[in-house]
Amino acid sequence: MTGAWLQFVASGLTAGAIYALVALGFSIIYNASGAINFAQGEFVMIGGMSAATMWAAGLPVGVALPLAVTAAVAVALLVEKLAIEPARHAGTVTLIIITIGVSLFLRGLAQLIWGKGVHRLPGFSSEQPIAFMGATILPQSLWVLGGAAVAVAALSAFYGRTLMGKAMLATSYNRVAAQLVGINTRGVLFASFGLAAGLGALGGVLIAPIAFASYDAGVMLGLKGFAAAMLGGLGSFAGAVLGGLLLGLLEGLGAGFVSSAYKDAIAFVVILAVLFLLPGGLVGARRSDRV
Repeated sequence: MTGAWLQFVASGLTAGAIYALVALGFSIIYNASGAINFAQGEFVMIGGMSAATMWAAGLPVGVALPLAVTAAVAVALLVEKLAIEPARHAGTVTLIIITIGVSLFLRGLAQLIWGKGVHRLPGFSSEQPIAFMGATILPQSLWVLGGAAVAVAALSAFYGRTLMGKAMLATSYNRVAAQLVGINTRGVLFASFGLAAGLGALGGVLIAPIAFASYDAGVMLGLKGFAAAMLGGLGSFAGAVLGGLLLGLLEGLGAGFVSSAYKDAIAFVVILAVLFLLPGGLVGARRSDRV
């Protein structure tokens, strides 16, 4: 019984780490613009698909991964420049609709480029499962947890020690005051899109050896990342991490002790529960008025 519990917890934390990275992307864009970027899941897909393609072309995994993340960031910056910047004076609802359109466009483009099949990326180290207290843990799960932890630590250092990070924080707290002291809030939004896409793409390349990559993989990961952000508190970075891990645990335990058929439904139940019972999330959503 202990082994079963540990197995479900390990799988839940692995998925939860990915949801946390996606949720962080949602929070970054929300803080910068006041809008929800529903294209965030597609950058997860682009990261995973690009890494798998580069590896299949003969590049070593250690080279393919950073190039894949860079490719996703480049696409995100292009999207911001071509789709978001022209609508900078539009309302929040209009921005959300634009991101939905971008999501559909990127998914269709990915289907044309990569087709409907799944693409494999090998594990970063041995693919031999590790036996631990009656549970079997894939080495890639450790890479996922470790990579997510490093990304969160790096993000914390970025916000606390760099001028751009502090400018992003200032903009998220009070956009008008940030403009008055000379912060380029347009530049902050541009950089935020790249940062959010980089986190999502990192999640995509970390999970690709376990879940494989496909053109529509970002749909469910994006929705679950959004559910995690809502659960923790939209706009809260600590809440995004907490919400992602908690959602992953709920999924892992629910699939193990109830039924795997309800695994994907848990995220939607979480969204409804938060909306009705805890609108601010566990940590408390940051309120941000777009200017």
